[in-house]
Amino acid sequence: MNVSSVMNTALSGMRTQTSKVSAIASNVANISTPGDSRVDPDTLTANEGQSVDPLMELTSLIQAEQSFKANAVVFEAGADMWELLMSIKRD
Repeated sequence: MNVSSVMNTALSGMRTQTSKVSAIASNVANISTPGDSRVDPDTLTANEGQSVDPLMELTSLIQAEQSFKANAVVFEAGADMWELLMSIKRD
């Protein structure tokens, strides 16, 4: 696996976590909306008739935050390695 593949995988992970956060925010924003269905942050599919549990949403939000941070660290490490490789190539 090369550096750009690692960076692309990390970027994909960050995008996935961003989508999860968006679903969680929608669930919390519509918590008292009658007839609104909960979106499962893991599958991004609507679950008809399932009520929103604020504690479950908070737990999912924390998990998404930690996953995003981990992917960001991998992306930054890949960017640093790429920069180092480019400086070696120039010399």
